[in-house]
Amino acid sequence: MSISFADLGVSKAVAAALAKRGIETPFPVQRLVIEDVLAGRDVLVQSPTGSGKTLAFGVPLVDRIAAASRRPAALVLAPTRELARQIVDELDSVAHARALKVEVVYGGVGIEPQIRKAPRAHVLVATPGRLEDLIQRRALTLEHVGILVLDEADRMLDMGFKPAVDRIVALVPKRRQTLFFSATLEGAAGALAATYTRDPRRHVHAPKRERRAAIAHRFVEAPSQGAKLDLLVGELGARDRGRTLVFVRTKRGADRLVKKLRARDVEAVAMHGDKSQSQRQRALARFERGEVTVLIATDVAARGIDVAGVTHVINFDAPADGDAYTHRVGRTGRAGAAGNGISFVLGDQVHEMRRMTRGLGLAAEFDRREGAGRHTSSPDRHPGGERKHGGGRRPDSGARDGGGGGQRNGTGKRRRRPRPSPRS
Repeated sequence: MSISFADLGVSKAVAAALAKRGIETPFPVQRLVIEDVLAGRDVLVQSPTGSGKTLAFGVPLVDRIAAASRRPAALVLAPTRELARQIVDELDSVAHARALKVEVVYGGVGIEPQIRKAPRAHVLVATPGRLEDLIQRRALTLEHVGILVLDEADRMLDMGFKPAVDRIVALVPKRRQTLFFSATLEGAAGALAATYTRDPRRHVHAPKRERRAAIAHRFVEAPSQGAKLDLLVGELGARDRGRTLVFVRTKRGADRLVKKLRARDVEAVAMHGDKSQSQRQRALARFERGEVTVLIATDVAARGIDVAGVTHVINFDAPADGDAYTHRVGRTGRAGAAGNGISFVLGDQVHEMRRMTRGLGLAAEFDRREGAGRHTSSPDRHPGGERKHGGGRRPDSGARDGGGGGQRNGTGKRRRRPRPSPRS
């Protein structure tokens, strides 16, 4: 017998709001978490993106807040503007069922409307940088926050937000409920979780078999950097292709690839940290509506994107590590749907990619890669002093979506460091 939201203790009003959206059966992560949150427990949750974790914390959160509560009563911290916006979109209907108001604050847009709206929100969703701006202006106080949610906490660490998060958490009452969601609970993320929570319940939701069965993983060895464009155009011409996410290392690389594709009569749009918030929203909206079926993105800009119907994810530039690969390819094959993950591999990346795929349990797929054995260069060499993972730094590392500084191009020359992006 299937479990309903009501069986987990969710109020009739919230369960009805979910039913109106066609959501009647909780996802596995929601079944794991909701009862503990409703009981007021701190939770540590390891769960991948696309697993339904927003409602796992959002549904019980709105049931624990009264409309008469002093505001904001709950704070949700998210690493990127896109994720913050999507959390609000997901929570609006259930919050409305309880007469609660949800607002969002993030950088890249005017601050004055946020100054007016944020103090009136029962649930405030925020990126760390812009929230600190509002606090420094004394536009709101966090002294009434009873529930603190850290979503994608591992990514906030990767983006360098730990000092800001520490300062924000210090302003939240110690007697609070903390909900900590992360793709991993090991290492730095685990240490952070231990600092912020009290006697938490730990839940690990890792549906590896389901995800692997739903996604076909392919690896294609490319003879040169320039040859990857031809390979990409060929993949984009597949008959079964729907919405496609193409990942690159750098912001300038995303813009260049859009121009090259347009020259080949392939329409595409780019998302990265040098785009204004309105430009990013327009690009994502066109992609969601299907007006453009190819979205070129950097890792940081794509964090939080949850678009239905993504049939293909293409790693035009190799991911930095297994976590980055999982995050990228996890944008397809969501909620049991079939998907395709395709990765282009240069000859000098073979050794590192082989090691990465072994760690992911994809060694057999990598050994069957297309084009293998065509190249004379040793896969273990890293010519021109290039580092592993494709000769660059970790893609778009840093809190400002700013990877690419100091990377080498195909001639061994240094690229000029890009301008820093606006604060999230």
